[in-house]
Amino acid sequence: MDDSRTTSEGAKEVPAVAPAPTAPTDREARTDLGRRRFLRHAGSSGVAVAGSVAAARAVAASAPAPAAPVNAQAAAPPPSTPAPAPPTSAPEPPLALNATEYAFIVAAVDTLIPADALGPSGSDCGVAFFIDRQLAGAFGAGARLYRQGPFLKGKPEHGYQLALTPREFFQTGIALVNAWTRDTHHKPFDALAPSDRVAVLQLLERGGVDLGPVGSAEFFEALLTLTMEGMFSDPIYGGNRDKAGWKLLGYPGLPATYQIDIVRYHGRRYPHAPQSIVDFS
Repeated sequence: MDDSRTTSEGAKEVPAVAPAPTAPTDREARTDLGRRRFLRHAGSSGVAVAGSVAAARAVAASAPAPAAPVNAQAAAPPPSTPAPAPPTSAPEPPLALNATEYAFIVAAVDTLIPADALGPSGSDCGVAFFIDRQLAGAFGAGARLYRQGPFLKGKPEHGYQLALTPREFFQTGIALVNAWTRDTHHKPFDALAPSDRVAVLQLLERGGVDLGPVGSAEFFEALLTLTMEGMFSDPIYGGNRDKAGWKLLGYPGLPATYQIDIVRYHGRRYPHAPQSIVDFS
C-alpha cells in the first residue's frame, strides 16, 4: 500500500521519539502480540511513535509522578485494576464495514492493544472507529493509488500490486480470515478466546494462513499499520480517544513551543496534558 499515505483529512503523521524502554512487566511479557510487539513495527511503518507500548507503559509506571495536592482524597487505583476507558458518547455506526467486519476489527485491535492497569483497550481508544472512517474515505477508495493496471504479481519491494482498493483489501482479508478460523476453530475470529486470537494473528504475521491474493503477512502488516495510526494520530481523526496514546508516551501533542520542556523534563514524566488540533480550533 502507499507508504506515504495521509489521513482522510490530508494530515501526515510526524514521527516523534518515544521514551527509552525499560524492563516490561510480567503481564506484558506474557502477551506476545500485546503492546511490546505492537510498537516494534512503528519505526518501519512511518507512524508517529517508535519503541514499544510495553516499554512506554513501563516507563510511565516507573517514572516519579507529580506531587499530589495536600488535600487529595482519592488514591491512585491499584496496578491490577484496569484503567477506565475514556468517556464516550453514543457509538456511531460503521460507515465502511458491516457488523461482521467491524466485530473483526474490534477484536483485532483489542488483541494488539489489550486493556491493562495503565490504559484502555484499542477499541476503547477509538482505534476501530478510526480504521472504519479511514476505509470509508479517500484512502479506502484508493484515491492515491494507480489503478489502471496491468496488475501483475510483483516482488515485495514493489509494494502494493493488487487491483483491490484498500477498503476491498480489508473486506476480502477479513472474510478469508473468518473462513479460516471457522474451518480450524469453528468460530469467526471475534468469537475466539483471547489466546486463540493471539495465535491467529501470530500465524498471519508469519504468512501462515492462505489468504489467496491478499497475502497473510501483507494483511497483518496493513492491519497493524492502521492500528498504530489510530492509536497515535491526532484525536480529530477519531482514534487516540482522550489522547490516550499520547499520554502513554508522554507526547505533548500539537504545540511546537515545548523545546525547553525537553530539557526540563528529561528522564522524568511530562506532567502536562497533551493538546490536539481541536484544542486550538
